[in-house]
Amino acid sequence: MPFARPPLMRIVLATAVFAAAFACNEANAQPAAFREKLADQALMAQLRSGGLVLYMRHSTSDSTRPDRAPTVDLTDCSTQRPLSDDGRKQASTLGQNLLRARIPVGEVIHSPYCRARETAQLAFAGQPELLQQEPLLAYSANLPSEQKKPLLAAVRELLSRPVAPGSNRVIIAHAPNLADLMGYFVKPEGTFAVFRPLGASQFEYLGSIPPPLWSTLLP
Repeated sequence: MPFARPPLMRIVLATAVFAAAFACNEANAQPAAFREKLADQALMAQLRSGGLVLYMRHSTSDSTRPDRAPTVDLTDCSTQRPLSDDGRKQASTLGQNLLRARIPVGEVIHSPYCRARETAQLAFAGQPELLQQEPLLAYSANLPSEQKKPLLAAVRELLSRPVAPGSNRVIIAHAPNLADLMGYFVKPEGTFAVFRPLGASQFEYLGSIPPPLWSTLLP
């Protein structure tokens, strides 16, 4: 059963203060280049035990219909880049993959953008009670730096907040948000990045599961 979830905005403000202090302390440090690692059976075993966070980039979208930035209306899907037909099938398949792999999920927190919400609805069609929409997971790419800060603090909080053993947290959002936070642009669409939450705004990247890799990981 997942830990009780306090209001995210309150935690985000505290996280932002911590991140600012951390940034000051590390101002002269040269960040290491991010290196992607592919998941293996050892990581799958960890996922089956729970306590981890899966950050999923929404499934495949229709690149011929871009977001109408800066006039995207979160209540009107026609102003947003939608999932493609293949992306809808992919979302359902990825949800089935989690079930086949016996990976327990206790909560699914998704962006308010239609492509992320639809991915969540299709992937977890049999468990709609798990879905939670989080406004602070909105697409960050078209925002100025100051407006990005609360969104990045929200991602950091969701990646670092502990998850109860026997369950995992799934986040369904966008590649630019994670890229802005840690230099990892998740690709292709439909990829899961797996993290161990460490608390105190800290987390550890463990590996990634792009869609084609599932065929080698499933029993």
